[in-house]
Parts: sequence; C-alpha cells; structure tokens
Amino acid sequence: MSQKFTRNDIEMLSQQTVYQGFFRLDEYRFKHRLFAGGWSEVITREVFERGHAVVVLPYDPLEDKVVLIEQIRIPIVAVTDKPWLMELVAGMIDKDETSEQVARRELQEEAGLDAVKLNYISNYFSSPGGTSERFDFFWAQVDTRKASGIHGLSDEGEDIKVHVISRAEAYQAVCDGKINNASTVIGLQWLQLNYTKLRAAE
Repeated sequence: MSQKFTRNDIEMLSQQTVYQGFFRLDEYRFKHRLFAGGWSEVITREVFERGHAVVVLPYDPLEDKVVLIEQIRIPIVAVTDKPWLMELVAGMIDKDETSEQVARRELQEEAGLDAVKLNYISNYFSSPGGTSERFDFFWAQVDTRKASGIHGLSDEGEDIKVHVISRAEAYQAVCDGKINNASTVIGLQWLQLNYTKLRAAE
C-alpha cells in the first residue's frame, strides 16, 4: 500500500499556542495538496497537545490471564453513568524517558508488577483528528499470581484497583461493549489474534 502525499505537501502558514495549562492547545493555519490536483483553501485547526504515551498489556501466558486496572475518568462523566473504566496500564512519556522505561515504571506504579519480559508491538495515534498523541504499545509477560490490591500515586490523585481475569473473559467484555476505551480494545483484540503464539513460546 503506497500513499501519495507526505508532509512536504503541506504549506504551513502559521502555528501558535492559544492555551497553555496542564495541557496545551495549538492553532494551525495551513494549505495542502488535493487528491484531484491543486491546493486546498486555507484551513484552521486547533490541536490538543498532551504529549505521547505508552500502553502496556500485562498478560500471563502460563495462566492465560490478563491484568486490567480500574480507575475514574472524569472527562466521560457527562456521557456515561459508569465513569470508572477497565483499562490497560498506561502513562505519559516524560522528557528524557524512553518508552520502555515508562512501560516498566507504569506497570509498577499502576499494577504493582514487574515485567518478566517486555515486548514492543507497535505505535498508533489515539485520535489524529484532534490531537498529536501517539501510543507506543507493549505487551508485558507478568506473573498474575502477584497481581492484586489498590495502586497509584496519591500525590497525582490516583486510585487504581487491579483485576486479574481470564483472556477469554476480557475479550468477551470487549465483544459485549463492557470494555469500550480505545487502547484497551486494541490491546485485547491484538491479544486474541496472537495468544496461541505467545503461549506456545513458553
């Protein structure tokens, strides 16, 4: 599959920060080449700049179980009566940190676990229509017998509960719509496609 255009087919007219708080909002004015030929009119877009992140799928191939974490997500309180979500481990990449360092740190902070093995899978953009955020996706081999309790950093207001469930149950929750956040859906679907290979390697 080939794609016709690159960033060289964009004429960037201006970029300015219109809000700076915990996150940042930038305004872009640009033109781009059109598939039918020629150039677009001037387009203005606001982009939510929150940095990049890591998501980790903690999976025990010996037990065929996954570790999910549960925590409140206040941005969705207006659209659901269940703003506590079942998720994979995730965290923001700070300056001068590698993705692998973040993956190991967040696995310990959010689930109290150390990775037996940590494997990079891919990266993807979380919502490219509105934010530059990119996730680096890892799966971590863990010992689910060591997974339990409540975790998180109190100084960051985190209150995170650990759940250990079978891979089959986790995937069924995706199919039933009970797990409905993008990174967790992506991770569990990837696991469903690859778990036989991961288990055979042990």
